Amino acid sequence: MSTSRAKSASKATAVLVQGDALIRPSKVPAVLRFPLVVTLSLTLSALLYSLAADYTSGDLARVSRTLDQWWQVSVLVGWRTFELGLGWFGNYDGYDLASLSLLSHGPPLYLLGSFYEVSLRSVVSSLVIDTLTTYIPFRLLRPLSLAHSASTSKHSVAVRNKDIITSYTIQAYTTILAGAIYAVTLFTSYTTFLPVYLVTYFDGIRSIAAAHPNSLVTIFPTTFILGLAAKSFIFTPTVTAAPTAEDANNAAFHPETATLGETFWYNVWGFSSRKKVMIKRTATLMLITGVNTFVQTFVTIEGVEATGAIVYSGVWVAAALITGITLGEVGDV
Repeated sequence: MSTSRAKSASKATAVLVQGDALIRPSKVPAVLRFPLVVTLSLTLSALLYSLAADYTSGDLARVSRTLDQWWQVSVLVGWRTFELGLGWFGNYDGYDLASLSLLSHGPPLYLLGSFYEVSLRSVVSSLVIDTLTTYIPFRLLRPLSLAHSASTSKHSVAVRNKDIITSYTIQAYTTILAGAIYAVTLFTSYTTFLPVYLVTYFDGIRSIAAAHPNSLVTIFPTTFILGLAAKSFIFTPTVTAAPTAEDANNAAFHPETATLGETFWYNVWGFSSRKKVMIKRTATLMLITGVNTFVQTFVTIEGVEATGAIVYSGVWVAAALITGITLGEVGDV
């Protein structure tokens, strides 16, 4: 009888905790899951872009380079695989990848919509496709993390600072804050140096009018969406990060008795678990945003020079850095 009850209980509670994510047993062998994620993402992307071609009336093709060399295709496929691999082996969930994709694919699409007269319909459809083709594979093969599973329901999972991440008021304020940081950063670049680089290094640009906005209000509706994604990718996981054994070791650190190696690592990486989450995710966002914006502008848009792509990418990397640090500080309050 006890054996039967144990088996039933085992089936009912067959849930393992790995990091901060609930991992349920999968019938897909572990070694095949990441290759399957890559295959699903690339296949979905090719299929959806093919279906959207007639709907977008060739807007993207009109400004895109002809990718007829193997290295060009290899760069795009290789970078996409790296993005997915970073998310998979970094233990990110579907919401994380969707947010990261939106934050990293938004800048090059914003460039096309604002300066190359690509229609809003084409920009939005491309952004939706890029986001879905990262979210769907991860959602199918990996459950949501505890941070993204929390809700106001009484049956919701227990998570640290649940009252903060389920508060609509706090979520709205942090989204507006993050969106405002992106808007201020972009507006500042427009009023200082960016228009010169756009004219000089972006051959074939259709209009420069968007580089002279009347105020932040004209930019904020776009950056608000980025703020929502930044809140989900950085603020929510940071606030819900639980203390670890490393936090206890750091609290017990005493410089008079510590070795040289222990002192070095304490000074370099002796942060709390919450701050480490913020640092890692901000660094990830900066890396993916910077490289993806460069690749998607220099490799795929006709007439863009490397210098211009680097400068344009740098604006968004700076916005990601400031946003990550600010949201991390807000989470520590």
